[in-house]
Parts: sequence; structure tokens; C-alpha cells
Amino acid sequence: GSELVFATSHETALGTRNVARAFSHAVRRAGVPNFRFHDLRHTFATRLVQRGVDLYKVQRLLGHKTGMMTQRYAHHSPDSLRDGVARLEAGEPVRAITISSQ
Repeated sequence: GSELVFATSHETALGTRNVARAFSHAVRRAGVPNFRFHDLRHTFATRLVQRGVDLYKVQRLLGHKTGMMTQRYAHHSPDSLRDGVARLEAGEPVRAITISSQ
């Protein structure tokens, strides 16, 4: 019955303490040591980049003003880097880029 997307059992807005407590509880139950809420942003950015989303889109999704900050968030795993080399080895055709002068 509430217009709130995330609400407490009393139908009031969730505060930062509610979210922090729930997150802390989940991390403890999962047995993940040294995991902070902010780490979720790094995971989000990394998974986007590993799935081929370009850095500009990731930058916009994270709300970063510069691409340099986004690069600090998006980490590649060795497997995702191997994929880049595999494409070269596979001999995929190179698309020609034409530049027209007006």
C-alpha cells in the first residue's frame, strides 16, 4: 500500500542504518571477509566491462565525470584479457573505417 519502493515493515522509508545493518548481516552470513558496500560498485563496473559494455556507458551508469575514474572501478580478470588475444588469434576480419571529408 506504500508508494515507497523500499520500505520497512512499518511502511516507512529505509534509512542508511537499515540498509547498512541488512548488508552487514548478509556479508556475515555469506562468510565474505572484508567486503564493503562500496565494493558492489566495483563489481558492477567490472562485470559490465567484462561483458563488452564500453567504458563510456559504464561511466554514465556510475555517474563518473571522467573516464579515468571509471577505469579505476572496472577491473579485468585474466580470463577477460585472454578473450581479447583470442580474437586476434582467431583472425576475425577487421572492419574498415571510412572517413569522409565534407
